[in-house]
Amino acid sequence: MIVSFYQISATLNANQPYHYRCMMSNRAHQPLISEQEYLEGELHSDIKHEYIDGVIYAMSGASAAHNRIAGNIYGEFRNHLKGKPCQPYSADMKVKIGSKYFYPDVLVDCTDLADDQYFTDSPTIIVEVLSKSTKQIDKTIKFNTYIQILSLQEYLLVEQDTAEVEVLRRRTNWKAEHYFLGDVIKLDSIDLTIKVADIYDRVKNTDVLEWLEKQAKQTTTEQE
Repeated sequence: MIVSFYQISATLNANQPYHYRCMMSNRAHQPLISEQEYLEGELHSDIKHEYIDGVIYAMSGASAAHNRIAGNIYGEFRNHLKGKPCQPYSADMKVKIGSKYFYPDVLVDCTDLADDQYFTDSPTIIVEVLSKSTKQIDKTIKFNTYIQILSLQEYLLVEQDTAEVEVLRRRTNWKAEHYFLGDVIKLDSIDLTIKVADIYDRVKNTDVLEWLEKQAKQTTTEQE
């Protein structure tokens, strides 16, 4: 029964143009499933789904830029946290908040998760890489849900089409801070300093290309 439900979900979502797509157009007519059915179904599904109060939503693939940005951040976290209690996880680790499950692009958890654990309810940092189709959800629905997690200290929203990082922190009552190429971000919860330029390494959007060109010209001028 679980497998067939997920097969239906995949079929219904196949032709939808959104990155984050609803299983059916009318929520009132969607069959609700339990959390246990959802968790078991995800083990057998080729498509990742997020779960909100009994309804599942399919997720499509991400662009090369999206993957580079998420990979860069994960790499910085992994190198810094090696041998320390906190550990980074990539997009396959779910976050549970009440009766909701989301797949952040990157997260840091400072508890000792079991090897067979597929979700955490106690992340310290959550990172979402934004796109035109996900930005509103990441900045509203997910933000308002994530900040209910008592362990969460910092939430990063990273643009992929421009070079801008928005950081929201619990200690500042989630007041937005904006960082750009040339800036350095300090993540107090894990004592990490990360350059915005390193987050956008190998990304080729207009902001990055213009910044790299400017840096190259500046270097040439200094050498003359």
